[in-house]
Amino acid sequence: MKKSLIILLFLAANLSLAQQVNQRAFTLEEALKFAYENNTQMINADRDVQVAYAQKWATIASGLPQINAAGAYQDQIKLPVSLLPAEIFGGEAGTYIPVTFGQKMNMSASATLNQKIFDGSYIVGVQAIKTYIDISGNALKKTRQEVKKAVVSAYGNVLLLNESATIVAKNISNLKENVEEAKQLFKQGFVEEEQLEQLQITLSNLESQERNVKRLQSISKQLFNLLLGLPLNNQTELLDDLESLAAQNILTAKEPIDFEISKNVDYQIAVNMKEQKRLELKLERSKYLPTLNAFVNYSTNAFGNEFNFFSSEQNWFDASVFGLNLNVPIFSSFMKRAYTKKARIAFDQSQSNLKEAEKKIQLQFEQSKSQFQLAAENYQTSKENLSLAQRIENKNSIKYKEGLISGFDLRQAQLQLYEAQRSYLESMLAVINSKTELETLTEK
Repeated sequence: MKKSLIILLFLAANLSLAQQVNQRAFTLEEALKFAYENNTQMINADRDVQVAYAQKWATIASGLPQINAAGAYQDQIKLPVSLLPAEIFGGEAGTYIPVTFGQKMNMSASATLNQKIFDGSYIVGVQAIKTYIDISGNALKKTRQEVKKAVVSAYGNVLLLNESATIVAKNISNLKENVEEAKQLFKQGFVEEEQLEQLQITLSNLESQERNVKRLQSISKQLFNLLLGLPLNNQTELLDDLESLAAQNILTAKEPIDFEISKNVDYQIAVNMKEQKRLELKLERSKYLPTLNAFVNYSTNAFGNEFNFFSSEQNWFDASVFGLNLNVPIFSSFMKRAYTKKARIAFDQSQSNLKEAEKKIQLQFEQSKSQFQLAAENYQTSKENLSLAQRIENKNSIKYKEGLISGFDLRQAQLQLYEAQRSYLESMLAVINSKTELETLTEK
């Protein structure tokens, strides 16, 4: 009995631990930090940077001494036969004697050292290392910005749907009271059936909206988990609220924005592409230059009719050679010139693309700044409109209960309130997203 109790306590403890592991809570800043470390795109972009540094050494090492060793063993099952003139051995002229040369087995071992002395393409390759690392680094930075925008948007969407679910539930509760009151008034003959039906239509639409919001809540939470690198059905709680996030961003709406285009990652990527094309042009030009390589080879060989190569009595015959290989390109039927021209055109295109990118990024900044300011203004307007719509709906609800207005008038006030609620929620999300878009453009 005691043993069974210990097992049950152990299982309960592990179940509790598993539930804790599946429950995570994040502020927006904590969610971003977690995503930077666990998002799949971020992980792969970071791996690309590691690949770039590995390629750096691979490129450098290709111009350093390379040593290769080789070994071979041959057992000639049947030695080849050669024919020698018989008259050499005193035989009849015009006849031949079959003879075999060498021994049945042989073994050899060799080592060769190769060293580049001059190779223009190697020099360009070493120069390109920094550009390659810069490209992968900027790709990581760009990925980080895209992940940031996606996480902020997903976080905001979850909050918006949570707020929507709360508001819709409250609206349904209030409207059900109106419907019940309308039913009683209809029974007493104080309202027409059409007024009751209008309220029922509104209630039906709200209930349908509530079901849709619940479905979207589940999908939005799964998307948020996916972006953070969590299991899709992880129980994730968001600690910030939509209104406080919007208010934090609103505070900066009128602050001056420092924008240096040279620090913009898209501009840096365009600069990287220009530098890459310049190096490709330089590489094609380097192919007109000669290449010079040196090598040193050492080898040893042994022969025998039996496998006694590792015997102390076995004779080994050494050989060594040093040499230089010079390759001078002379004529390639204008192939090199065609490739050089192609690289030159690509470089010219990259220069034009850089100028175009500069203009587009500057325009994108102005548009993003304008959109953020517009979002801030819409937020203030929506907030004021919501307050007005709530007061109007409250007044009409009281008037309806007192029989001063019809159900149609009440329904119009309610629909106006629902639209104001929706606009207010969307305006808060627009403030958060537009501020994030602006931040990614001005991020240094």
